[in-house]
Amino acid sequence: MFSAASLLFVPGSRPDRFGKAKAAKAGLTVIDLEDAVAAEDKESAREAALAHVAEASEGWGIRINAVTTLAGVRDLAALGDADILPPVLMVPMVESPAELDVVVGALGERCPDLVPLVETPRGLRHALEIVSHRKVTALMLGGADFSSELGVELAWDPLLGARHAMVLACAEAGKPAIDVPYIHLDDDAGFAEECKRAAALGFLCKAVIHPRQVPAANAAFAPSGDEITEAREALDAYKAGGERAIRFKGKMLEAPFVKKYRAVLARAEGAHNA
Repeated sequence: MFSAASLLFVPGSRPDRFGKAKAAKAGLTVIDLEDAVAAEDKESAREAALAHVAEASEGWGIRINAVTTLAGVRDLAALGDADILPPVLMVPMVESPAELDVVVGALGERCPDLVPLVETPRGLRHALEIVSHRKVTALMLGGADFSSELGVELAWDPLLGARHAMVLACAEAGKPAIDVPYIHLDDDAGFAEECKRAAALGFLCKAVIHPRQVPAANAAFAPSGDEITEAREALDAYKAGGERAIRFKGKMLEAPFVKKYRAVLARAEGAHNA
């Protein structure tokens, strides 16, 4: 079960940054072999990522290159030969479940949980099919490529429709949606505001590209102490009331709200065990 509130990328070509990235305490730290790595550094980045995961795989993921590229094929070949795989593989530029079948076919029963990135209009049109794949644990909206495809700025308003569509697909499949990174590294207030908006839409995690963004993402997407306390009190009250609709803190408490409170506690438990 994917329970991370924040997902931090670190370039595979910079193994000197792996330790610093992990120290930021993101829910999941992902070594990137794709966009953050130049073509001439792909091989060394791949080797560094697999060597690091072999030493300490817990809490790490790897973003491979698209399986429709030579670099992606080489990533899968190297993963197939590796003794230890990361718990999570991120797969970019996914436009159909068939691309995920390629990953599963290459890695077999050892295939980790998959987090596809939807980065094109075609991918978004097939989002429900993609997130419903049996190996998929969460789905991420890739903002940079998606905004480029639309010819718009990577900003809140131009991608609002795509965000809505992603959340709806993930909700139908019962899996978390991960929001796009915020690229303005010195705008802490803007980052916090975007986290707040994304959480209000239904996203359960934020992708981040700098360690300084992790605390704000965790605060926005992980259940707070007050939320956890309220959820426990609500579930206790619902049980004491015979599991039928009751009044709780001046509001109606019935089955749909109970489901939400249970999800809060499940996320809190998942974050604790991550």
